[in-house]
Amino acid sequence: MALPDLDTSVGHSFGLKIDGVMIKQIQEVSGLKMEQDVIELKQNMADGKYVVKKLPGRPKEGEITFTRGLTADSSFEKWIKDSQFGKMNDVRKGGAVIVYDFEGNPLKRYKLTNAWPKSLEIGSLKAGDTSVLTEKLVLTAERLEVE
Repeated sequence: MALPDLDTSVGHSFGLKIDGVMIKQIQEVSGLKMEQDVIELKQNMADGKYVVKKLPGRPKEGEITFTRGLTADSSFEKWIKDSQFGKMNDVRKGGAVIVYDFEGNPLKRYKLTNAWPKSLEIGSLKAGDTSVLTEKLVLTAERLEVE
């Protein structure tokens, strides 16, 4: 028996795949956003009325933030270091954020084209704190598409 749509839309199971490699232990993804500019066309009509028409403009891609617990994996650090040294041919990568249903089947894919790291932030270091230390990677992409 098929479940209603709302039963499959729980956002707790997802993954990040960059250049065919699954990045593990991602805790949070934010900023998956597709947007476009709005062009305002202002004109006077033949009867003298002033009209503002809104037209679709260029698409704009947002910045996607990935948060994970700090691990020994240094792939994020290497990736951002390469971008700082201008190795952009190696740095721009294709990938996808994949959302899975309750059975582990892919439900949706958010495809990233020519993504590269803008910043990497390590969580706060506090003496006596018992929370998990995290790292946040902010990616910028030339295109975000839903597959």
